[in-house]
Amino acid sequence: MHPLPWLGLRAFVEVGRRGAIKAAAPVLGVTPGAVSQQIKALERRLGMVLFERHHRLLRLTPEGARLFAELDESFAAIEQSVGRRSGTVHRTGIVTVSTTPSLAATWLAARLGRFTAAHPSIEVRLQTSAALADIRGGEADLAIRHGTGRYPGLASERLFTPRLVVVASPLLLAEAEAIRMPSDCRDFPLLQDRERRDWPLWFAAAGLRPDMRASAGSSFGDDALLIRAAIAGQGLAVVRDVYAADDLAAGRLMQPLPIFAETPMSYFVVASPDRLALPRIAAFHDWIRAEALRSGPAR
Repeated sequence: MHPLPWLGLRAFVEVGRRGAIKAAAPVLGVTPGAVSQQIKALERRLGMVLFERHHRLLRLTPEGARLFAELDESFAAIEQSVGRRSGTVHRTGIVTVSTTPSLAATWLAARLGRFTAAHPSIEVRLQTSAALADIRGGEADLAIRHGTGRYPGLASERLFTPRLVVVASPLLLAEAEAIRMPSDCRDFPLLQDRERRDWPLWFAAAGLRPDMRASAGSSFGDDALLIRAAIAGQGLAVVRDVYAADDLAAGRLMQPLPIFAETPMSYFVVASPDRLALPRIAAFHDWIRAEALRSGPAR
């Protein structure tokens, strides 16, 4: 029986964790060319293709993803065992989380420290994307997406359902006439989302018929930028309450009217069922659900 190709297996796991040969090479202490040769040798030994190659991007094939799920936990257990005996903290693995840019900037990034404090041996890598290809292609372990929750072949669980609220800088509100009713908002510059849909939705929820002013004003391609403009006092903004929660709590924004516009979609945590069986991924999955209950909109 031929000996196991340990170097190739180790190279495969590190490339699978990091998604790139160049990123794995320093960890292994060899050149990117050597890592590439180890991966190719392992593929020849196993008689299967482990990665799809798209220029500099590597994506696990279905066979590669299944093998990685098994080997990653095995190598993590070895690292942890050695760490206990040497008195050092070794990473038990990496969790790559994909989410939308707005949620990452306004809600998730500020809370990741709590996960790290609870799980110091798990490294979290946050990436932003609007597509689920990164989950299906093995580039991310979990995704947080805004939608209906129907993702064929993937497991999804609802985190929270946002509502649209009007927010503004306290300084802007202090310097202007008081906002006593929804129609008073029309006397202010209205900051718009990219599609210019949220103000008309909020006006409709407030019982007003939207006019041309409801979709006029500067627009922003990202809601995090829209919130920054509102904090700077450039006008009133309609945003998802989860995006504004921290700024409202800190007093950087105020909600002049207690009127909400309901939205039809929710935020879901999404993952492949086989990945959820891995302890490091299950740990993050359980944490994000608890964090949503603790600090997200209670709906």
